[in-house]
Order: sequence, then structure tokens, then C-alpha cells
Amino acid sequence: MLLPTIALMLFAGESYLSMRMNREAGTTRYQWWSEIRLDTTPSGQRQPAFVPCKQDPKQNCAGWGPVEMAVDAGWLAKALVISAVPAFIAGAFIVRGLGHLGINEVWTFAVSMPLLIAGWFYLIGWVIDRWRYRRAVTLPDD
Repeated sequence: MLLPTIALMLFAGESYLSMRMNREAGTTRYQWWSEIRLDTTPSGQRQPAFVPCKQDPKQNCAGWGPVEMAVDAGWLAKALVISAVPAFIAGAFIVRGLGHLGINEVWTFAVSMPLLIAGWFYLIGWVIDRWRYRRAVTLPDD
């Protein structure tokens, strides 16, 4: 249970930093978790091209955000992604698949990734425990 707990704490910390960075950048449509871009309005739910401003209805105040943004993930975020590659690959399929159905990728990522990360690290911990147990049983006592 130690590995999933540590991994979820890393995920929560990076999520907090990413939310703060997104708020400071003022992005509306695209949100970033570390270096992963997530679309808040995927397929079929595109925002209108013209949204009148409250101050001047003749001006366009449609929310346009950057499609790409230079994000430098810290070494902890990179370590988490590298150590949980299978969870992030499965998460990418889930997030993009549900995104094609029009479901918000940010919410899908926020719900699915902690479950996948915890499951992956639980599996790793279980394999390590089994290996240690078998090794302890097969070694003769001195």
C-alpha cells in the first residue's frame, strides 16, 4: 500500500501545480497536466466563433487559448510518468476515446488516472511482495 500512496501523493501535487499554472495562464479550452494537453470541449462541442463582449457587443470575446504551450515538467512529474507508463498509456486511450464521444478530457483524466496509477503501483507492490515471499521460503535457514 506504500507505493500507491506515494504515487497518488505525487499525482495530487502535480495536479495542484498544473491547476495553478492553468489559472495563471488564463487558458479556457485547453488545460495542461504537466506536459499532457487536455481539451475541455472535445469534438462536437466547439465554442462559437463569435461571442459578444459585455462591455462592447460589437467586439468578439470568444475564448481563444493557445493550442500548444511550452510546459517544463519537473523531475517528479517525469519520474511518475516514466514509472507508471502502462497506466498513462491506458489513461490516454480512455481520455481520448471518451473525448471523441464529447466527454470533457479534464474530468476523465482526473477520475481515471488516480485509479489507474493506484492500480499499477498496487500491482508492482504485490509482485515485489510475492517475489520476496517466495525467495524467503526457498532460502534455507542457517
